[in-house]
This record gives sequence, C-alpha cells and structure tokens, in this order.
Amino acid sequence: MTRIFCALLVGLCLAACGTGQDEPSSEPTRESPLEQELEPAEQDAQAPAEEEPMLNITAGDYELSATFADNSSAEEFRELLAQGPVTVEMEDYGGFEKVGPLGTTLTRNDEQITTQPGDVILYQGNQITIYYDTNTWSFTRLARIDDPAGLREKLGGGAVTVTFSLTCK
Repeated sequence: MTRIFCALLVGLCLAACGTGQDEPSSEPTRESPLEQELEPAEQDAQAPAEEEPMLNITAGDYELSATFADNSSAEEFRELLAQGPVTVEMEDYGGFEKVGPLGTTLTRNDEQITTQPGDVILYQGNQITIYYDTNTWSFTRLARIDDPAGLREKLGGGAVTVTFSLTCK
C-alpha cells in the first residue's frame, strides 16, 4: 500500500512537472523494441511483483515480523502505520497477553475467536494486545506473528515498550 501511494505521488509530481517541452509533441508514442516483441501478458510477467507490507514489531531487543489479517480494521491499522511507527507501553494482563492503549480508535470487526500465541488483537477499538497464550472472546484480529516461539520470554515480564511499524517482505 505504501509503495502504491509513493508511486502515485511520484506519478503526480512528474505529471505536474511535464516533460520539459514547451509544446506538446506531435510524435506518436512508440513502444520500445522490447515492448513490441512481448505480448501484454508477457509484459505483466516482466514487471516486478508488488511487495506486500508486513507488520514489524519491536519489543526490547527483539524484532518480530507479522502478517496482517484480511479485514478493514487491519487495513486501518496499516494506514495508521504508513504515517509512521506507533509506540505503545504494554502491560501483562490475565497471564496470557500484553495490552496497551493504541492512542486512537479503529473500526472493530469483532468475532468470537480463541486467540493463539502470536495473535495481534484490537480490543474495544482502542487497545492493542499481543497474545502469548490462549483466550476466547469477541475480538478483532489485526495480524499474526509469523514465528511466535518463545514469545512470552521475548516480551518479558511486566511493562514493555513495543513499537509497531511497516516493513516490506
């Protein structure tokens, strides 16, 4: 999403700058010899694949990668992070999660789920949680940590400062 936004912004800037010519060219646009040889499907195959933004979570000395969930809440969270990293002071709660205030409210897509270690959950629209154990409740999943092994130890006991940011695969 960030790359698409940047590409659109660059395209708009280039369009505003023009080509440097005073008058529009009467020359028809010509394809390069390479483009002429390739069928449209082959041209698409030559284009670099779009990189999917991933969630990066930094807790103490640990960096964890997570994959966004497929819902509007996760999309809103991704858009929030596109503006810059979000740092949250998180505390243990119930012996199964770290929780802290997100600092804003996101749309909820709550559904009855049983969390797994590594789930990043939106709670009540304005709290973010990282689960290191299971819990069943009506939550909105934002993401899932790709490798949750040793997550409880990585998050540590007590309070921890966690920074959420975007990274590309």
